[in-house]
Amino acid sequence: MPKIDHLECSRCHHREDALTPKTLCPVCAGTFYVRYDLTDAKGTAVRDRLPDVHSMWRYQPVLPSVEPVTLGEGWTPMLPSRRNPNVFLKEEGANPTGTFKARGLSLAVTMAKHYGLKKLAVPSAGNAGGALAAYAAAAGIEAHIFMPQDVPLANQVECIAYGAHMTLIDGLISDCAKIVAERKEREGWFDVSTLKEPFRVEGKKTMGYELVEQLGWEYPDAVFYPTGGGVGLIGMWKAFLEMEELGWVSGKRPRMIAIQAAGCEPVTKAFREDEVTSQMFQNAHTLASGLRVPKPYGDYIILDVVRESGGTVLSQTDSQMFTSIQDWGAHEGILLSPEGAAATAAYDRLIENGFLKSSDRVVIFNTGSGNKYTDVLSTMQRAHRATAEYA
Repeated sequence: MPKIDHLECSRCHHREDALTPKTLCPVCAGTFYVRYDLTDAKGTAVRDRLPDVHSMWRYQPVLPSVEPVTLGEGWTPMLPSRRNPNVFLKEEGANPTGTFKARGLSLAVTMAKHYGLKKLAVPSAGNAGGALAAYAAAAGIEAHIFMPQDVPLANQVECIAYGAHMTLIDGLISDCAKIVAERKEREGWFDVSTLKEPFRVEGKKTMGYELVEQLGWEYPDAVFYPTGGGVGLIGMWKAFLEMEELGWVSGKRPRMIAIQAAGCEPVTKAFREDEVTSQMFQNAHTLASGLRVPKPYGDYIILDVVRESGGTVLSQTDSQMFTSIQDWGAHEGILLSPEGAAATAAYDRLIENGFLKSSDRVVIFNTGSGNKYTDVLSTMQRAHRATAEYA
């Protein structure tokens, strides 16, 4: 494993060491990236003899040199569509706690244990809370989780089962974040909020390494990513840059497609209006709880990545998500999460309008198992039946 060389601000490029736990850049409050000495990892010889580990820790040559807190996260299936051989579904529901959040929280908790931190806190739209609860339990660290009271029931149940301190809030994830910010110093919590510490990105970047390796060390033409906080999209782009520096992959990087919910689309709106950051989205509402993030902290990075890649940002309604859940369930045998269904619906839309061709090889992320959303899916089904009966 490499040693961390320094932390670098994504906005102003200020540098800090990684000897002690860090949050945001002290100069501009930007998100820190972890930078390594990657000299020993360069070349395809290293790439071709990665550890025979079926988890994200297979990528030890590009992750911090510490003892991992792991539950077997990563190395999730890349499932080819039964209807289009150029479409692949990256099934992140196969992770511990049933979502991609396991990757980021595994590494964040790993580093928290390395630093000797005792109490961690996070505002969550649901799945990050469950993942923090699980990994904190595995590490023997106290977890404090703040979530909207209408998150899927599975998220609440798992936090309790893992022994976390869970508080449900009448509001959105932004309201939960305010509570963590107000209380963290008094309570002695270290804040592991999205993009407010450097290592959740490092866990999520393994999705980029994985998808390229699973495609034979070649880039796809496009990557579809449901985007709430956007850490996965940001992490994958970092992975692509690292792999090119290492000589592990070459060619044209994929177009990054960020997908939001029509009821909460701050990044879509900013992209459409050619802005460099988003504005707080008012009255956010969607049954895709992971997309209900009214102001992503890393919006400026998301927009940069999408534009640099030649990608786009678009939103899907809850109705479009439900239709895609039914479609993929009936024809592919896969129960999508609402967030994943936003991405599959967006693919259909971009084929229809000519942004992509059916011959383009694409990877679509299903960021969580639909089994975690049974109460949400039941609500969607009842609403659909009521609409059909009324019509």
